[in-house]
Amino acid sequence: MSVDLATVKRVARLARLAVSEEEANRMVGELNGIINFVEQLSEVDVTGVEPMTSVTPMAMRKRTDAVTDGDKADDIVANAPETDRNFFLVPKVVE
Repeated sequence: MSVDLATVKRVARLARLAVSEEEANRMVGELNGIINFVEQLSEVDVTGVEPMTSVTPMAMRKRTDAVTDGDKADDIVANAPETDRNFFLVPKVVE
């Protein structure tokens, strides 16, 4: 796969980028270089290689997944103009 000048101009237009003719010609070479590098990476045999998120093994710290009400209902509605039993009262909008 390769990128031509028309593709660069079309992508620039879609991205709403002002690109001069000189910049577009330079980008053709740069984008083709990037695509060639990605194609080289796809040729590497990675069978049996575990995916990793870090170069050093580490366990993720996780909090317990517990459902709580937070005990902050009074704080949440404290600044509301009108409330009723920890619920916000708003004007009726549908008739």
